Amino acid sequence: MFAFDFMRHAFVASTFIALTCGIIGVFVVARELSFLTHMLSEIGFAGASFAAFASISPLVGMLAFTLTSSALISGLSVEKARRESTISAVSSLFIGSGILFLALANKSSKYATQILFGSIIGISLQGVWQLVILSLVVLLTIWIVFRPLMFDSFDPVGAKANGVRTQLISVIFLILLAVSVSVGAQIVGSMLVFILMTIPASTAKALGRSIKQLLLISVATALLGVWLGLWLAYVTNWPATFFIAVIEVAFYLVALLIQRQRA
Repeated sequence: MFAFDFMRHAFVASTFIALTCGIIGVFVVARELSFLTHMLSEIGFAGASFAAFASISPLVGMLAFTLTSSALISGLSVEKARRESTISAVSSLFIGSGILFLALANKSSKYATQILFGSIIGISLQGVWQLVILSLVVLLTIWIVFRPLMFDSFDPVGAKANGVRTQLISVIFLILLAVSVSVGAQIVGSMLVFILMTIPASTAKALGRSIKQLLLISVATALLGVWLGLWLAYVTNWPATFFIAVIEVAFYLVALLIQRQRA
């Protein structure tokens, strides 16, 4: 399998994306932002469609749109009570824009399918380097703000009472989430990126009993999912995204069974 350049590129890229999504996903689940992650994946579609229209890199388009939408959300409302309505409004705007840009770009349905569901096997060496650098930036930033982010995610009331700048942490996290969604979409596509962003973390939530365990389980299941998915895609010539989705859901169902037996 590793005799082919495209498989080596896919393996490296998927490893870094799984690490990033596995770690940030723990905070997504803790902060109850799964709906926001789904919205950003839809906005990523709009960004990639705009990139096709403007003849630029899809990753650049995704980053531009997801970061812009995150800035809009953080500026309009960071209060949980108003978050869902704000997310819905922003999401509707960008989905409509994505459909328009894709129509104006006159791209084939195959290109749209690649945006929506990913094309990890076809990733270039330049694309690998872009994903690795962005993943390292996200991971380094999480390491820098880890303590206040952890405090604000798992005990927001206590964090605010102890002087943690919770609004600033929320804005930083939204930016990290936007970048992570854009990076993760290169593996499973803009419509299914929430798989890697939420399912491994949900599996970890069902099994883990500490922050360390949550992070380890989430990263481990994300890595196993993409590695096994790539191998099965190579063996069967079926889409890697399909296998990644099935494997991650299987891990989650097993975790739920284990959780039920513990109770």
